[in-house]
Amino acid sequence: MMGIEFGQIAVIAGKEFRDRLRNRWVLAVAAVFTVFALVIAYFGAAQQGAVGWRNIDVTIASLVSLVIYLVPLIALILGYDAIVAERERGSLDLLLSMPITRFEVLLGKFAGLAGALGVATVAGFGLAGVLLFYQLGSAALFHYGGFVLSAFLLSLCFLSLAVMVSVLSADRMRASGIAIALWFFYVLVYDLLLLGVLVVSEGKLNLNFFPVLLMLNPADIFRILNIFGFEDVQRLYGLATVFPETLADPWLLGSAMVFWIIAPLGVAAWRFK
Repeated sequence: MMGIEFGQIAVIAGKEFRDRLRNRWVLAVAAVFTVFALVIAYFGAAQQGAVGWRNIDVTIASLVSLVIYLVPLIALILGYDAIVAERERGSLDLLLSMPITRFEVLLGKFAGLAGALGVATVAGFGLAGVLLFYQLGSAALFHYGGFVLSAFLLSLCFLSLAVMVSVLSADRMRASGIAIALWFFYVLVYDLLLLGVLVVSEGKLNLNFFPVLLMLNPADIFRILNIFGFEDVQRLYGLATVFPETLADPWLLGSAMVFWIIAPLGVAAWRFK
């Protein structure tokens, strides 16, 4: 069995990354993140009758809602045509005729797109981080850095799902439809279904099983990872009543997000063969 040639992967990844830079995709996404992050960080507490730079827990709680809606959508749009577009153009056969394996092509595509997402995420949220450091001190920057890292992990989760969809789909139209359906399901529908189950069961559902259901959604893992450490925000979301503190360990939740990155990518690699 041939080993993995990381040089081949780097070539594919570099091409994908440069393509995103040339079409100004990274700049556009970074600008969107910057504008929304600054607006939400400053006006996030307006519902409580105050504006301005608040404490870091309120700021992160406000930014979590932005990330859950925006980052998965951007990642899915970015990756849904990674493979299927090459197949439709006929360039995939030419690429695979070269001395490179299918797994290396897939990993190179994913790495290049992940790099573009990483640059956009760090650049987009970086300005808000600098201002928070200036206004709230180094402790705020530490928590904010963890938030940015978890946002990047969330983007990789949905990028992995997008690449899987791109491999499984027959054409770009179907791939885009499935990608949007995944966004609706995980971001909008999933939590409503869980809430509906709790209401219909009239509290008879075994709550010990409920955290497992939350872990089946990377968006919920991201939410728990960022707000469980703040008691005031935790009470606001009501997480303390349904999610045990023993499962809220950052390393455990981070590992769960890594699993969400690896598992869809593994399915895509298996199917791409």
